Amino acid sequence: MLSYIARRLAIAIPTLILVSIFVFVLQKLLPGDPALVLAGEERDPQMLEFIREKYRLNDPIIYQYVYWMKAMLQGDLGVSLRTNQPVLELIGDKLPVTIQLATMAMIIAFVIGIPTGILSAVKKGTAIDYIANIVALSGLSIPNFWLGIMLILLVSVNLGWLPASGYESPFVDLGRSLKTMIMPAFVLGTALAATLMRHTRSAMLGVLKADYVRTARAKGLNETIVIIKHAFRNALLPIVTLSALLFGELLAGAVLTEQIFTIPGFGKLIVDAVFTRDYAVVQGVVMCTAAGFILMNLIADVLYFLLNPRMRASL
Repeated sequence: MLSYIARRLAIAIPTLILVSIFVFVLQKLLPGDPALVLAGEERDPQMLEFIREKYRLNDPIIYQYVYWMKAMLQGDLGVSLRTNQPVLELIGDKLPVTIQLATMAMIIAFVIGIPTGILSAVKKGTAIDYIANIVALSGLSIPNFWLGIMLILLVSVNLGWLPASGYESPFVDLGRSLKTMIMPAFVLGTALAATLMRHTRSAMLGVLKADYVRTARAKGLNETIVIIKHAFRNALLPIVTLSALLFGELLAGAVLTEQIFTIPGFGKLIVDAVFTRDYAVVQGVVMCTAAGFILMNLIADVLYFLLNPRMRASL
């Protein structure tokens, strides 16, 4: 087990280094001068030169990268050029928001997608199967931004049931926090539910044809026990792996959804940073996102290892 995790970590570390190089170099290729953005209306040459020296913008790019990596390894992601706040502090403020949104979206996806996928597989070829597939295809096809706007018009503007935008920490007011997050979580969760439904259906169809399922039915076991205990347990492997990867994607921040519902998460943070050429924030957020995605990949691999006895036997 430990040797398996060590091998996965050996792959993750070079991946993070490559991501850091790509992020740093590509950001430097963006047009414009961050010193001009930081100076605002003060375009005095001495002020611009002072800013460039302070943030090492005059140094060769390789030296800038080395300074940045050295500071990052020491836990210093730099200071925002726009707000003058430490990037680590900004990430600490925004990350809980994104985690809450991603968790609620995944719960909605599980509640809708997995039962629907199981039912669709069990009722293959029936009207229920066709309806479930049509709903899943619709969930994949409808853009998140359109669904979000329609929900705001219907639920918030016309019915007045939920707030249209904003965010409240669950540690301040749990009820209001759930009210402000339920619509964006539903928007994200429905798309994820469609993906989970199709993968659950595919995995269940393969398992339901297995010999041990036919044997369980031949023994006269209750059909519900056969489906849940024998079929679904063995169909969990691809579902668990996919769920971990989907959660990792959500940690990157749902840019459009966060913008529509004015949620101060990772997506909104990185969009604002890109528009203002806030190098330190963009680099810090992308690196944090990459680390989170790699961590979720590692968790998916470990869960797959624990759930698959053949992998454990091969070590």
